Amino acid sequence: MEYKRVKDEFKETDSIEDDIENLHEKKSLLGGDSSSREHSKWKIKSIVTVLLTLLTSSQAILIVWSKRAGKYEYSVTTANFSVEALKCTLSLLALTRIWRNEGVTEDNKLATSLNEIIVYPIPAALYLVKNLLQYYIFAYVSAPSYQILKNLNIISTGVLYHIMLKRKLSEIQWAAFILLCAGCTTAQLDSSSDRVLQTPFQGWMMAIVMALLSGFAGVYTEAIMKKRPSRNINVQNFWLYVFGMVFNAVAILVQDFDAVMNKGFFYGYTLITTCMILNHALSGIAVSVVMKYADNIVKFSSSL
Repeated sequence: MEYKRVKDEFKETDSIEDDIENLHEKKSLLGGDSSSREHSKWKIKSIVTVLLTLLTSSQAILIVWSKRAGKYEYSVTTANFSVEALKCTLSLLALTRIWRNEGVTEDNKLATSLNEIIVYPIPAALYLVKNLLQYYIFAYVSAPSYQILKNLNIISTGVLYHIMLKRKLSEIQWAAFILLCAGCTTAQLDSSSDRVLQTPFQGWMMAIVMALLSGFAGVYTEAIMKKRPSRNINVQNFWLYVFGMVFNAVAILVQDFDAVMNKGFFYGYTLITTCMILNHALSGIAVSVVMKYADNIVKFSSSL
């Protein structure tokens, strides 16, 4: 009855501003604090989504820009390790601030059970492979082509989102996936040569593998994040990034051990390399926020 009365008043009021005020007054009687919290969460998600769009859209440019004479002067494995270390540090700093203001609680303490942290190595390993491929794919594609091919991630995410999380996607969402897939292919058509597509076969294969890895890792991570909604996101991020650091340390030992020992860990780093690492770190944290409070589909807002 209360809702009906608010609805009737809304229709009868002439001024839009008065309508909004009246509606807010009525909602406050029915739990306005909850409505205010939801509005605050929506604002945070919107800001994070816009920030994520700007960060991810500039990643390809920064990676290509960090090259010198077509080559990476620095070790890509150390760059990946630096990204994970920076994300881990930022998560710890955020936790320290929370502990200082709210104290240590069951939901924000780092100490946890083996059953909780045993799930993090899987997405950490998948992200390791995907992030390394992100550097090598530029031997076959340009930055704009990469950004277009990156939309293939949405297709794999949508399918895995439906299969793994049992979430139903609307017909509009499926139609959008098909249009994006068609757009990725059409944008790569090459009418100026005998080849059908601009991107060589190796580039397509790497893009498809990256899409599958990103989709599976993203959906799996979202499932972990939402399995315990009350768990502080910084704690969840910390353990994910710790395993990311471990796997990247192994990659350094396997791939670039001699180079790092002879030239140093930060050999070849420039201001652009530093900006690229900062970009990747902030993007990773923004993605985790989206996964925790929205979903994986939202994180592909950079397709715009």
